[in-house]
Amino acid sequence: MEEEKDKNASSYAKYTGIAFQMMATIGIFAFIGYQIDKHQGIENFLFTAILGIVGVGASLYQVVRSLNRNKS
Repeated sequence: MEEEKDKNASSYAKYTGIAFQMMATIGIFAFIGYQIDKHQGIENFLFTAILGIVGVGASLYQVVRSLNRNKS
């Protein structure tokens, strides 16, 4: 019973960490895009959108790589 609680807590912490890592990655890419848009004077947030999508892709890559590493 105690081992199951430890395992559940460990899994919860691992997946919560992954979620925060994803948010940070997407946020950093979007922030960089926002700064580029601001510097270039682009009003429709083109680079913010593009780098936000790149951030989603990068974060998904990190998650898949992390889960595959822990699996083996």
